[in-house]
Amino acid sequence: MDSVAFKINADELIKMALREDISNEDISTNAVMPECKQGTAELICKQDGVICGLEVFERVFKILDENTCVEFSVKDGDKVSKLQHIGRVTGDIRVILQGERTALNYLQRMSGIATYTAETVRLLQGGKTKLLDTRKTTPNMRIFEKYAVKTGGGNNHRYNLSDGILLKDNHIGAAGGITQAVNAAKSYASFVRKIEVEVETLEQCREALAAGADIIMLDNMSVEDMKKAVEMIDGRALTECSGNVTRENIKNILSTGVDFVSSGALTHSAPILDLSLKNLKPLV
Repeated sequence: MDSVAFKINADELIKMALREDISNEDISTNAVMPECKQGTAELICKQDGVICGLEVFERVFKILDENTCVEFSVKDGDKVSKLQHIGRVTGDIRVILQGERTALNYLQRMSGIATYTAETVRLLQGGKTKLLDTRKTTPNMRIFEKYAVKTGGGNNHRYNLSDGILLKDNHIGAAGGITQAVNAAKSYASFVRKIEVEVETLEQCREALAAGADIIMLDNMSVEDMKKAVEMIDGRALTECSGNVTRENIKNILSTGVDFVSSGALTHSAPILDLSLKNLKPLV
């Protein structure tokens, strides 16, 4: 993750998460540790997976106290295993206790997405189809979740509504049809913008192709209809499959020949990777 972009975009979100967890004070910590005392704690994996979000984990503690030292024996994208010790946090014990949950929430969530993505990418090996994420992300977590998808070997679809033109069913309904929607997009947007159109039937696919769509999204179509759509398009537009795509059914899509498959499950259904900050002890 680019350090400048990270600090500009992520720091405020991390501070919001910390404010959510410490609205006034950490009563438990202040009760048992009224004064600064140096200590250390170990970051331990509790299951196998792909680690992701180490920089975010570290930044939580650095925001609380820049003098906190966070060391890792792995890097983002590495495979980790159950009971593996992958890092250490050293600093003011109060800071370690106050930042623990927020830091782990980020690391567990991002590692879970990276793990789920990596497992899904493996299912697509041997074909040309590339895996994409969607905008079905947790509010205020998109920058972290999309980074996790890339760390797991997937690819990012548009980041937000300003990032690309995607004419879905409701846009088409508002415009009065596929042709009208594509023409309106061509008139409004810069020529450098590609236009993607969502279709649900072969008839709609034919209309989108005739209207000059650059990318055609085949939404919730059967495998057989997707094969026919890809043959119809014949390379005149890029193709994307979407709609309830999960690890359980994604292999069926390989035979269709689509260029991309997008899956909201990468970000909305990936379970966390269980991690723990343990063995906190004072330094003599």
